[in-house]
Amino acid sequence: MFSGSIPALVTPIRDGRIDEAEFRAFVDWQIENGSSALVPCGTTGESATMSIEEHDRVVAICVEQAAGRVPVIAGCGSNHTSVAAGHMDRAQASGANAALVVLPYYNRPNQDGVEAHFRFLAERSDMPILIYNVPGRTVTDITVETMAALAALPTIVGVKDASGKVERVAAQRLACGPDFCQLSGNDDMALGFMAMGGKGCISVTANVAPRLCADFQAACAEGRWADALALQDRLFPLHAALFSDASPGPTKYALTKVRPGFPEELRLPMTWPSEASRKAVDAALAHAGLA
Repeated sequence: MFSGSIPALVTPIRDGRIDEAEFRAFVDWQIENGSSALVPCGTTGESATMSIEEHDRVVAICVEQAAGRVPVIAGCGSNHTSVAAGHMDRAQASGANAALVVLPYYNRPNQDGVEAHFRFLAERSDMPILIYNVPGRTVTDITVETMAALAALPTIVGVKDASGKVERVAAQRLACGPDFCQLSGNDDMALGFMAMGGKGCISVTANVAPRLCADFQAACAEGRWADALALQDRLFPLHAALFSDASPGPTKYALTKVRPGFPEELRLPMTWPSEASRKAVDAALAHAGLA
């Protein structure tokens, strides 16, 4: 259903407000450079600091600007199941193609709670759902067995897997079936993820290097593993540098280098990256041939 290089879009902010004109231009640039789908209002988009109205507006702008050229997978997660359901309703009404729903964070539900959360969302809506498993942020993990139970529901179509456990690709494929769409949530592990049967990556690095990330994914999909390895080596320092300080600070800094005029602003509690982080980004951009 979804494949290739899929940026988890940053949200440009200027003078405390979402810069809609810059966001529209950014969506166009991503599509022109080969991104195969778009994810607004994910973690990288600073969704945790958006109001409900801002969240809905960013999704709507993305859908409107994409204009059917690529699918839009709207970030719809919440640790409050009813809030996640509301996000899904409004994203679907705006024309989004699917919902990316993170495991409930902070609450730390057990596996019964995780399953009940996703069942509730799946059974009240016909919108396709991608489960977002990122235990490094949520603390809660989802077992392969729970994933398989949820994959049996017709609207739960795949996973963004940021567990850091590449072996799960094989385990989940065997448990959930070959049509269950597995997307990497870790740029630095995407090569191994794809080799084990993944279909693409919901990427941070693609914000900054969309063409290179799209070329990397195409090489993987076509079995051109030597080409994919060469691109992995070219991009690897950037994968690391973009997490050398709290995300998405380094990514927004990198965008000011590759897209002059991109606003230098994050919302508290996120702050501009440290000097050491900025130097790491500068070196990584040079290594990738982007600066």
